Amino acid sequence: MNDRTALVTGANKGIGKEIARLLAAEGFAVYVGSRDAGRGRAAVEEIGGGARLLVLDVTDPDGIAAAADQVERLDVLVNNAGVSPSLAPATETGTDEFRRTYETNVFGVAAVTNAFLPALRRSPHPRIVNISSGTGSLTWSTRPNPQFAPGGGAAAYRSSKAALNALTVLYAQTLAEDGIKVNALAPGLRATDLNPRAAGASGDPAEAAEGAVRLALLPDDGPTGAFFSWDGTPVPW
Repeated sequence: MNDRTALVTGANKGIGKEIARLLAAEGFAVYVGSRDAGRGRAAVEEIGGGARLLVLDVTDPDGIAAAADQVERLDVLVNNAGVSPSLAPATETGTDEFRRTYETNVFGVAAVTNAFLPALRRSPHPRIVNISSGTGSLTWSTRPNPQFAPGGGAAAYRSSKAALNALTVLYAQTLAEDGIKVNALAPGLRATDLNPRAAGASGDPAEAAEGAVRLALLPDDGPTGAFFSWDGTPVPW
């Protein structure tokens, strides 16, 4: 039996599936978090090894509680599930879109993390990795950066990732005494179905997944409460 266990939310496709694949290759028993059971089963079959399905909708409190009841010990939690409904600027984004985006990208992360804390505390080396975005960096957003389109687009998504970055710091500070390391990853623009811009990208999701796994496998003297790019370089808040 695998003696290390991981959960990756939103792991039935894209970066999440690649993270689950790499963790399974590292010998983890990996819970493939998916709100759609059919797509989750397909991902589990594709990944093979120690992959197993965990039906999990990060916006459903009852479903989160039921999923947490199935996991006795958790060594790695990767909060990967995320949405980006549109690329609209703040002036053209309705409050419903902000709420929908934050429900998954911020509130879902808090709900899942809190629900699985008992299982994480049973691990000798617990790690939490939050999949954020370089577009959530306020420093990069206020300085010329060729990665970002001008005009403050994708306001709901980018502001939600800035909020996730703040949560990363707060969780890291609160959980430091428990030995739980909490860090955020900027995966870079990847070819996924996150939004139209990502759909046309050439970046390989597997490359971003390597950065997430690096944070999942941090040694006990590794950093916590930090923000890193997919290649391991620090990202400014």
